Amino acid sequence: MARAYETVVEALNDLKARGFTTDFNLEENCLVCNHTSQRYDSEAFEVVEFYRFEGMTNPEDSSMLYAIRTQSGQQGVLLTAYGMYTDSMSTAILEKLRMH
Repeated sequence: MARAYETVVEALNDLKARGFTTDFNLEENCLVCNHTSQRYDSEAFEVVEFYRFEGMTNPEDSSMLYAIRTQSGQQGVLLTAYGMYTDSMSTAILEKLRMH
């Protein structure tokens, strides 16, 4: 069931309360867990939920929030700028995130 959030902070707080406690970052060809430095290629995670937030004063300040679950059961969030710089991202990672 899709949820509606007014702000990124509201979404982050709710996702964390629902067990999405890990912070992920994007690297060239994988997601990286900030806490453990564990790496996940595109086959090792799924996007469970996603939300787009637009900037109040500038539409270019949009962001995407992904709720992610890895094959090992780790749950967390990935926050990115919408239309992020993608030149260095692998095709597999970009496709996984774009389909949402």
